[in-house]
Amino acid sequence: MNHRILYPFADFGDAVVVQPGREAVRNAPRHPESDRDGDDALVTYFELARVMERASRRFSGLLRTELTKLGVDDIGSAQAMVLLAIGDAELSVGELLDRGHYVGSNVSYYLKQLADGEYIDRIASQRDKRSARIRLSEKGKQLCKSLREAAKSYERALSHGEQDRRNLETAFQTLHRLEMVWGSAARYGI
Repeated sequence: MNHRILYPFADFGDAVVVQPGREAVRNAPRHPESDRDGDDALVTYFELARVMERASRRFSGLLRTELTKLGVDDIGSAQAMVLLAIGDAELSVGELLDRGHYVGSNVSYYLKQLADGEYIDRIASQRDKRSARIRLSEKGKQLCKSLREAAKSYERALSHGEQDRRNLETAFQTLHRLEMVWGSAARYGI
């Protein structure tokens, strides 16, 4: 795959390629600085958003693959992400919405599927029967554990030292900051 076509603005000089059944391979740039088009285009926030969306779709595909390997066919990648978002906590639906930034109608549907599949336990509030708290069942905890174990193998393929770990932390901090700024801008304007 030619990354220059998908990402003409990016420099993949120290990229890592992970191919099924093989070790991660570091790619050196074929044409170091001469590979640039000469206009030194910067990555825009629009282009970054496009890459984030594609990465999110790729991750969903990866989750579907892992669910298939685990023999799980009653939930999809979106529901698996909800399980991972719940984690070890006991949450209200509102807290889950804040934690995962889901659309309310979607999360209600996901929670119904997860409850039907016995991945979550729903505990009705004693004060308000309309309200409930949710937590992972043993089946849900086991699935999350299996998915985290699978994720470790991908992390090992991508992380080859302290610099890669620092880069991951920097990427996380940058994306989190963008999330906060874009969320505030959408709500309150600039």
